[in-house]
Amino acid sequence: MIRPGCTLGILGGGQLGRMIAMAAAQLGLRTHVYAPERDSPAFAVAAEHTVAAYEDEAALVRFAKAVDVVTYEFENVPAATAAVLSAHAPLAPNARALSVTQDRLTEKSFVAELGIATAPFAAVSDEGDLAAALERIGRPAVLKTRRFGYDGKGQATIRPETDPAAAFAAIGRAPAILEGFVPFEREVSVVAARTAAGAFAAYDLCANEHSHHILATTRVPAGVSPQTEAAAFAIARAIADALDYVGVLAVELFLVRDGVRDGGGERLVVNEIAPRVHNSGHWTLGGAATSQFEQHVRAVCGWPLGATGRLGRVEMQNLIGDDVKEWQRILAEPGAHLHLYGKAEARPGRKMGHVTRVFSETV
Repeated sequence: MIRPGCTLGILGGGQLGRMIAMAAAQLGLRTHVYAPERDSPAFAVAAEHTVAAYEDEAALVRFAKAVDVVTYEFENVPAATAAVLSAHAPLAPNARALSVTQDRLTEKSFVAELGIATAPFAAVSDEGDLAAALERIGRPAVLKTRRFGYDGKGQATIRPETDPAAAFAAIGRAPAILEGFVPFEREVSVVAARTAAGAFAAYDLCANEHSHHILATTRVPAGVSPQTEAAAFAIARAIADALDYVGVLAVELFLVRDGVRDGGGERLVVNEIAPRVHNSGHWTLGGAATSQFEQHVRAVCGWPLGATGRLGRVEMQNLIGDDVKEWQRILAEPGAHLHLYGKAEARPGRKMGHVTRVFSETV
């Protein structure tokens, strides 16, 4: 039993780890953050921290033995790291959730096997595979590395005029997946939580807008039909149950409208799964009865899940790079909830913080 006063171990010291640690502290838990970077933002709000490589088995064992349960803020935890940790402490989410979501081909295959719609896809290991995949799937298509890659990194769009060999070279000729283009109207995501006992709770579906492949703005509600929102919840629950998932996860989806007129049929296509708290769920910090970070702590500790109700119409804006220089103006804005991540240097494309704005449903 994880009780107040116990220690939550967090693998990864970025802004997600920082906000998990802050939520844990509000619930009377201590936190111990493990990360290789000495300037990790989460260290400033944790009771203890360890600076060591994710491959340092001795340090991992000491860390695991010093905490009561381990969670993580990013999905690219090495399999060997997860194995070491889970041998000495409970690990939530589990190692299978990591292995499935770390590899785009494995993830797409997993989702398709559940009978959930995805873009057409094919494995690509060399230029011959790519040519065959393009012949079957057609263009436009997106070539992505199977592992790693985020915020648009590790991927290349192949249009009718694109040289496939150049696209493969652009992603480093790494093992890849080719995905057919989905003619989506917008990108949406569902953030949900599941406990080890199978309790499940989802936040309202949100609509996401990106700039230069980085999430810029999230708005809730997403402006879809009740049936579509219910379908998104069902997709998230099916995925979480199949993984025996514990914690918060996000399922990114494409919203497709069949028909050109307003009111055309809506359907959802799964894009990616994130086995962690997620940028598109930041709106819950100030915009929902329970933030995704508190919900994650509750889930991994085996506590009752909190209420997920919205506090109004919500908009979350990421502060990227020099956007953070507007902090004084944002603080003077009535109703704005500012969250800064404690990063020393603002760089182009770097997430420095976010602001959540809550409005009346009628405004």
